Amino acid sequence: MARCDVCGKSESMPYNCRHCGGTYCGEHRLPENHDCTGLQNWNDPKGVFDSGFDDSVQGGKTAESKSLSDRIPIDTGPGGPLAYFRGNMTYTFLAIIWITFLAQWFVLLAFGASTHQALFTLSTSNPEYVWTWITSTFAHSPVNIFHIVFNSIVIFFFGPLVERYVGSKQFAILFVVAGALAALSQVGISAYQGVPSNVLGASGAALAIMGVLTILNPSLKVYLYFILPVPIWLLTAGTAVISIFFIGTGGGGNIAHAAHLVGLVIGLGYGEYVKRTQNVRTPNQFQLGGGPGGPGGPGGPGRGRF
Repeated sequence: MARCDVCGKSESMPYNCRHCGGTYCGEHRLPENHDCTGLQNWNDPKGVFDSGFDDSVQGGKTAESKSLSDRIPIDTGPGGPLAYFRGNMTYTFLAIIWITFLAQWFVLLAFGASTHQALFTLSTSNPEYVWTWITSTFAHSPVNIFHIVFNSIVIFFFGPLVERYVGSKQFAILFVVAGALAALSQVGISAYQGVPSNVLGASGAALAIMGVLTILNPSLKVYLYFILPVPIWLLTAGTAVISIFFIGTGGGGNIAHAAHLVGLVIGLGYGEYVKRTQNVRTPNQFQLGGGPGGPGGPGGPGRGRF
């Protein structure tokens, strides 16, 4: 479910403008009906469509009336360098996660472990390093490739479906806020227990995404280990029980179970809010991408199931 950028109307099947990247209802889907900033980028070298009638109107525009994209000194129009990322925040975040992973290795090799921890790790010893509230969400253990691979798989399959129904902006906010709050919760609980803790990873954000899907479509089939089909509510319940058990016993090794649980609770809460305030209809299977004109934007993945 998304809201029209012009009238604010909720739409279960919104239109994404390929020229300006906005989200619109059926009434405002045409570029001329939502004052599309991409219209000025249409190629008309012979001036076929230029009557000169609106020159005075365009000339009278003030700086305040221009959109943000007009003020950015790079090409944000159709086909520009940012075209792929419109409506594809899931894949944008995945790219950031892997770029961050490479940056972690560079910092480790060039500057050492102390600098790496100061830049990427949210810890009980330095919770005042506010930048790590965000960077720790996108960073992962450099010595455990399975950590980043597992989170990437969850985000890749679950993320596009959530983004499609809540919109890219709300998805981005959910991801960052859930990831930061989950990590802070882990550090807070560890400090209360008197146990030092260093938090890395997007698990809190990934489980928030799973929590949203659990509320919107609890019977959605997920293939556990790509073999065993189980409803997503059972997978969520199992994750919650495991997290609560290890939090209560103080075990769990190097796994941030408190972050997992908090991220899951945030996702469940947001999913309930979306369910109560918006008419969201979800399928019983994953269908990602669908071609250049389908959901996911240009360059999105082909159709698949999970």
